[in-house]
Amino acid sequence: MAKVRGGPSLVERFEGLPIIVVFFLLLALFMYTAPQVFLQPFIYTTFLSTLPPLMLLAVGLTFVIGAGEIDLSFPAIISFSGFVFAILFKDYDLGWIAVIAALASGVMVGFVNGIIIAKIGIPSFIATLGTQFFWFGAATVLSGGKSYALRGAEESSVWQVIVGRPFEGSETAWVAQLPMQAFWTLVIVLVLWMILKRHRFGEHVLFIGDSNEVSRVLGIDVDREKIKVFTLMGALAAVAAIMLTLENKNFFGNQGQGYLLTAIASVLIGGTSIFGGRATVIGTVFGSAIILMIEPAPVRPVATSAWVRTVQGLVFLIAIIFYLYMDEPQRRAAFFARMGWSGKSGSRQPAAPPSEPAPPGAGVTGK
Repeated sequence: MAKVRGGPSLVERFEGLPIIVVFFLLLALFMYTAPQVFLQPFIYTTFLSTLPPLMLLAVGLTFVIGAGEIDLSFPAIISFSGFVFAILFKDYDLGWIAVIAALASGVMVGFVNGIIIAKIGIPSFIATLGTQFFWFGAATVLSGGKSYALRGAEESSVWQVIVGRPFEGSETAWVAQLPMQAFWTLVIVLVLWMILKRHRFGEHVLFIGDSNEVSRVLGIDVDREKIKVFTLMGALAAVAAIMLTLENKNFFGNQGQGYLLTAIASVLIGGTSIFGGRATVIGTVFGSAIILMIEPAPVRPVATSAWVRTVQGLVFLIAIIFYLYMDEPQRRAAFFARMGWSGKSGSRQPAAPPSEPAPPGAGVTGK
């Protein structure tokens, strides 16, 4: 009688479960070692105001990497779109038109990236590396290398709607600090999660990440979908730029430079395959939370920022290894096979004795 195959495992049923476990283990560790920080509600309201830009960038990058590509230009989009928003908002008092113009600039840069990669055929690593230098340079030239202070921005409807504090009058201090950008980020992330899991576009992205050739055989317009992916990345980078500029009430020409490696790390920690074909928005969300959570972690009061980066790298490696062990049984079995260990019992398996060489002419049959 044939053996009935069991149902899906716990990891298969719950998306991003390994990285969620890592997140809560780290949170518990930090609560124990630094209760004066991680048992106070204000640290979490601070997270809600600083995490949205990183999370939006990481979720957009999840689609890009899931499609088997890479985007190195989004820090420059933050700089360029932030400049467009700041100059129109401050010098011309255009309010919501400045928001629309900044979004349009991000979409335009993303669309251009998609055309260069999909239609011209330049690899995404080289194309976006080049456009990163170009748009950073454009932002620096147009701004004259100056920063723009948005004094009085909190009085505008743009600030109130995008990054305002809707419960500012609350008697509970930490509730009064809850920011609007956390709400908008939650909405955007939920929509993109549904698109990746339920929509044809998300399905096409993962097919393309597996194989461009197979995707074309299946009737998928690979070039069109890649252009959509990079346009989406540009739009999300522009949203992040607007949030950063409004939250800081200032524009800096280099305000996007610190997000490149942290966004990529967030995506990979979350379980999205660097080779494409597998992506998880939920994993990316918790990956970005882990990256940001390490900044005020117990290492911070006693170490320099270099040590913080060291700890981030260590957590990155541990999370990746833990994810591979939990979520990829094939790789786990291959690792144990290379080490000569049994994946089930953990016992060392004896190596098979070398076979005797076959005598000359053995196995050869006459006609």
